[in-house]
Amino acid sequence: MCSNYEFPSKKRLSLLDIHEEQLELEMKSHVYPLYPAPIIMRGADDFELDVAKFGLIPYWAKELKFGRHTYNARTESVATKPSFRNAWKKNQFALVPVDTFYEPKYIDGKPHWYGISREDGNPFTVAAIYEDAVIEGEKIRSFSMLTINSDDHPFMKQFHGPDDEKRSIIVIPEESRQDWLHCNHEQASDFFFEMKDEFIAQPKSNRSSEIGK
Repeated sequence: MCSNYEFPSKKRLSLLDIHEEQLELEMKSHVYPLYPAPIIMRGADDFELDVAKFGLIPYWAKELKFGRHTYNARTESVATKPSFRNAWKKNQFALVPVDTFYEPKYIDGKPHWYGISREDGNPFTVAAIYEDAVIEGEKIRSFSMLTINSDDHPFMKQFHGPDDEKRSIIVIPEESRQDWLHCNHEQASDFFFEMKDEFIAQPKSNRSSEIGK
């Protein structure tokens, strides 16, 4: 799972072939459910950057608070869950630019938050679905990160409670970004990649002091 993360600065978005003039990013870089955040969409010729709320709000929802519980979508049930199935069926795929995401690791029975990032410090992109809804007359775009089981993953299995199922976001590598954005839901499982060994975890206090360097 991923309930909070940090997105790259405007300058660092260029490392993902996103140019800062495409969008103003005057928002908090540490994202929690219902916070606005940048997402990468398929464009006519290349990538396009947009802003959406973290936590998918289905088109039929009447309240924003729905998104507090839909920030992750399980790949095993995304096609059938009422909250997600419309976005999935319509192939509404996006990428989330991320610098660091945070997960709890239990030590001596207590949760300690760790920041997970690439060892080389570069930003990366996470598979997501998005949806559009109208709440009180206002159009709202929102998104959910897709997750896969990681009970046996050598790195990701260390996070979350000892009795909880282990889950992981899906990192889409550079060479697959365009293919992911243009695939359909029948092809999507080809992109359910496990986390590679290029990621490291640091206690949250340590990692936070390095963001933006």
